[in-house]
Amino acid sequence: MHDRTKPGGGLLPRAGAGRRRALGAIGRGPALPRRGFAVAMAGMGAAACLAAFPAGPTTPDSIRAPAAVPDSVRGRITAPGFVPVGAAAPSPTAPVLDREFADPDVVEVGGVFHAYATNVAGRNVQHATSTDLVHWTVDEKDVLPVPGDWVRPEPPHDVWAPEVFDNGDGFTLQYTARDRVGGRQCIGAALASSPDGPFRPAGDGALVCPTEAGGAIDASSYTENGTRHLLWKSDGNCCRLDTWLHIQPVSWDGTRVTGEPVRLLRQDRVWEGGLVEAPTLVKRDGRYVLLYSAGDYRTADYATGWAIADTLTGPYVKGDEPLLTTTSFSGMIGGPGGQDVVTGPGGRDRILFHGRGADPSRRALYVADLGFADGRPVVRGSKTLHEAELARVHRANIREAKDAWGDRAVGHIDEPDSFVEFRVYAASSGPHTLTVRYGNGSLDEAGAPAAATHGLTVNGAAAGVVDYPYTGWDAWQPREVPVELREGWNTLRLSKGDRYAELDAVQVA
Repeated sequence: MHDRTKPGGGLLPRAGAGRRRALGAIGRGPALPRRGFAVAMAGMGAAACLAAFPAGPTTPDSIRAPAAVPDSVRGRITAPGFVPVGAAAPSPTAPVLDREFADPDVVEVGGVFHAYATNVAGRNVQHATSTDLVHWTVDEKDVLPVPGDWVRPEPPHDVWAPEVFDNGDGFTLQYTARDRVGGRQCIGAALASSPDGPFRPAGDGALVCPTEAGGAIDASSYTENGTRHLLWKSDGNCCRLDTWLHIQPVSWDGTRVTGEPVRLLRQDRVWEGGLVEAPTLVKRDGRYVLLYSAGDYRTADYATGWAIADTLTGPYVKGDEPLLTTTSFSGMIGGPGGQDVVTGPGGRDRILFHGRGADPSRRALYVADLGFADGRPVVRGSKTLHEAELARVHRANIREAKDAWGDRAVGHIDEPDSFVEFRVYAASSGPHTLTVRYGNGSLDEAGAPAAATHGLTVNGAAAGVVDYPYTGWDAWQPREVPVELREGWNTLRLSKGDRYAELDAVQVA
C-alpha cells in the first residue's frame, strides 16, 4: 500500500527472529550515572523528537510518551511582547478525507496525487485525487472492477491494501484478495495505462500466496539500483503463526517474482498486539527506515511503528515505542495506521494514514508533516517525550524520584543560572505544544502551598514563563504551553523562576 517509486524510498529489517536493541530519542545528556529508565507506557508516538543537548557525538536513548493530557492541565505563557511568528500548518488531527478510506497508498503523476484505498460500498479499490494532499476529489467508480479469476467470487471480494506505482509503460496495482483455492488472503497484480484505471488482472493466479504461512497481504514497493522489491506480510495471525514482514525482488512491472523472499522482522513487542503488517520503506539521511502498523485494526490499539537499518536487508532495529498511537495524538485520532509516505508539494515528506476521528465507525484519511532526525522519523502532531535527566542539566541535580518516568527527575533548579535544556526536532516550522511534567512542593511565607514558575527560552530567545500550580513533591503533573519552533533542530531551555519546581520530562507535539 505504499508507493516507493520516488527517489530514496524505503526501509526494511533483515531476516532473524528475536528481540533487537531498541532505538529511541536522539542524543544523550551529560555523563552521569543512570539507572535503566524503561517505562512500560501504552500507546506512544514520535512527533517532534526531544533529545538532550550534548557536546560531541550522540548515542540513541529510549523515547517514551505518556498518557494523553486533558484540557484541565493546559498552562499558560506569560510573556509581554512575545508574539509567535509563522503560519500554522493544517492540523494533523483533522481528516483531509472524512470518509472510510483505509490503508491509503499515494502516487504522484504529473502534479496530481492519486490515492487508493481498501474496498468500500461494493468498490474493490477506492480512488481519489488531489493537487495538495489536503483537498481531495473522490472517484466514484471502481478502478479494479474485476479482481481476477483466482479471487474467491463472493462480494465484496475482500480486496484490501492497494499499492500503485508507475512501471514506465503504465501503472501497476498490487492488492490483497482471498484466494478461491486455498482460502487464504494473497497478493495479486493488475495493470492499467492510466492511474485512473481501470486496472486489469495480470496473469491467472496470485503474485504471492504462501498458504502454509497463512497467506500474504499488504503489498508495498521499493526500488533501488534498478531493482524493484516487493514488501509484504505473511498473514500468520489467521492461524496462530508469527507474522513476518518480507522483502522479495520482482520484475520492474511488479507482476512476477524474480527471487526468494527474505524475512525482515516479526512481532515481538507488547504494544504490537501479536502482529505486524503494512510495511513502508524509505531511505533518508543514509539510513533505511521501515514503518509498519501493528495490532488489531478494529480497535484504538492499532498503531504505527518504525525500525532503522544501515543496509537494505538489515538488521533492522525497532524504535523503543511506536511512532503514531491514539495516545500520541491525545485521543484525537484513534488507531492510526496503514501509513504511506509521499514527497508532497514543495518537496516535503508527508505521511498519510488512516485513523478514527469524530465518527469511530470509519477510518478516515489523515496527512501530517514528516521529518527525519538522523534517520529517525518525526511526525508533526504526534507526541514524543524525553526525560529531563537526559537533557543538558546546569547547576541542578539529578535524583532518584518516586513515580517519575525513568525513576529519576531533575531538582534543585534553585540558582539564578540553573537550567535544563532540551534539543528538539520539529518536522516543520510553526506552533507546537510543549508539555512539561513537573512537581511543585513550594510553600509561601505563611507556609501555604504556592505556585512556582520556570523561565522558557526557545532557540535562545525569551519565550515567556511557564507557571506550575502546587502539586506536592513527587506528585508529577503535566502542564501545556504553546511554543513556536522552526523546522529541524531547536533548543528549549527551562530555567529558575519563582519558587521551586522539579522536572520529570517534556513532550513536544
